[in-house]
Amino acid sequence: MIDKFRWILRSLLGRLFVLTLVSALLMISVSQGAFARARVLFSLRSEPVEAELPTVEAIPNPFKNPALLPAVPNPSIGYDPPQRTAMADPSNYDRRVLQDVDGNLLTNPLVVVLHETVGTAQSAIYLFQTHHPDDWDQVSYHVIIERDGTVVYIVPIEMRAFGAGNSVFVNANGRVEGVRTNPDFPPSVNNFAYHISLESPPGSWESGPTHRGYTEEQYQSLAWLLARTDIPDDRITTHEAVDRTESRIDPRSFDRQRFLAILHQYPNRRA
Repeated sequence: MIDKFRWILRSLLGRLFVLTLVSALLMISVSQGAFARARVLFSLRSEPVEAELPTVEAIPNPFKNPALLPAVPNPSIGYDPPQRTAMADPSNYDRRVLQDVDGNLLTNPLVVVLHETVGTAQSAIYLFQTHHPDDWDQVSYHVIIERDGTVVYIVPIEMRAFGAGNSVFVNANGRVEGVRTNPDFPPSVNNFAYHISLESPPGSWESGPTHRGYTEEQYQSLAWLLARTDIPDDRITTHEAVDRTESRIDPRSFDRQRFLAILHQYPNRRA
């Protein structure tokens, strides 16, 4: 009886051992598969992912392109302004086009359009860095010059800033220049304009058609900036002059003769 019991016990233990061994092998197999899947998953997740940033494509253009990089030699008169970059949101500028809405080839040389911020430079920069999906809200300058003369680069010169809406430029030969790039909007100088704005003096919002003007540093920086270009004096104008709505008067109290006197101190800009 005892021998029979021992035989039954050994049989049960043997079967239990076999079942345990099979279970262990299955667990190892499953674990290896899970590890392999986990390794694949981890390797996929650890692959570097490039963020899709908004870009605005630049295209070759026929415009005379001012050199704005500090590394480019500059005919100096001993003035070197502070400079910084505060890029506008891509919704607030676009590429310059080579044809108007009717397919006509565009060859307008650059024209400088001078503005003022009315508010602070920082408030204007904040506006330009805000995303504006509606075409009517899109606005920007290429450069703002702050009260202390700091040159703030906002839109690359090869791109089209939205600084003037319904506008045309009358050149020295009496030819009216304006480009229609959108069938829903009137002609504008934006496609060939270099928009530069001077930060207005504090309190100028309510000062009427004039205010106390711009600082010596602002005039110096403006001259320094334009001395780096070959844009002629007769293609330096104002927002007031190009505006067709008769609602713009900026830059108020701008002293053109004072500015030109400084600009002409540069050897390459002497009249």
